[in-house]
Amino acid sequence: MPELARPATALAFLKRRARLGLRRSYFSIVPALLISACAVGAYYFSELVLDHQGPLFAATSSIIALGFSRDPRLRRVLEVGVGCTLGIAVGDLLLKWLGTGIWQAALVLFLSVLLARFLDSGAIFTTQLALQSLLVVLLPIPAGGPFTRSLDAVVGGCFALAATLLLPRDPRRAPKDDLKVTLGELSIVLRECAAALSYNDSTTAWHALVRARSQQPRIDAMRAGLRGAVEVARLSPLYRRHLEEVEGLERLMERVDYAMRSSRVLARRLTSAINNAALSDAGTMHLAEVLSECAASVDELGAALAGARSGSTEVPLSRARDALADIATRLHPDRLEISKMEGETVVLLFRTLMVDLLEAAKMDPAEARALLPKL
Repeated sequence: MPELARPATALAFLKRRARLGLRRSYFSIVPALLISACAVGAYYFSELVLDHQGPLFAATSSIIALGFSRDPRLRRVLEVGVGCTLGIAVGDLLLKWLGTGIWQAALVLFLSVLLARFLDSGAIFTTQLALQSLLVVLLPIPAGGPFTRSLDAVVGGCFALAATLLLPRDPRRAPKDDLKVTLGELSIVLRECAAALSYNDSTTAWHALVRARSQQPRIDAMRAGLRGAVEVARLSPLYRRHLEEVEGLERLMERVDYAMRSSRVLARRLTSAINNAALSDAGTMHLAEVLSECAASVDELGAALAGARSGSTEVPLSRARDALADIATRLHPDRLEISKMEGETVVLLFRTLMVDLLEAAKMDPAEARALLPKL
């Protein structure tokens, strides 16, 4: 039986990977066309207009600057152009001092990486500076001089920048999808916390903590992507009118980030409270109930912020905000029949999370704090 299960499991795995791969490829058709057009266009511009022989750096710099990264594209363009130019200058200077050879190439690469890390933390900048300085030492100097490669890199970067400004993707779409995904994960964390209370299972609360912790790299990537979206909205003539909305999404993601961090603290403290039997049966029931209600409200908040429903998002957002506000007014240890200090600490941490969520629902911070019952 196990031998029969293995081929079936492998087949299911391959089907899943193929399905995900096809989905990624489908959504990458337009970016792939854009990258191809920019790379080939930059190559032929350098070759036909600037009369450079084999300007591969024009094509490669365009590909690197566009890419599929969430980093802001303007930064990537600058990193490619400046890194390439500085790398060639460093390589050419060291070449005159040290001469050519294997040990000289190794020393040039080592010094170039250290210089790049001193000047900037960007990975692309470091790669470009180190690569160009190494190629100066290892490859013959082009017919137009060593800095023709630098000019090619600038051409490729300019093509990428023009494509970013003139043919951008809607800078609001990805951030809204990101918000919905993140709030969906937060909802699951809250539901796991509620389940941990209902079944008196600290392991489930710990799983909620692990899930919340695992979201931080994704949230960091999303916030980096939002910086790129703000950049596109600020520079692109097509989407400049949406700049205020995109900046608002950036602030919203910051509040959602805080809410996810607060949920981690809550889940960790809840694990301890369950292990130490710090909650009465009535307190456990009431706290599990408000956690479940909060999870449902977070789902509604995510749908509203993502604009998932037809028409204006103000009505569903107002509904989600009212639901969260109602939960906030009940977060007092006495109302939840919680008396022990460790249980009261759980409630206090829940109150912090609620303020973060209310701010994410576009409520004024002072108003959000005023909703909480006085202790």
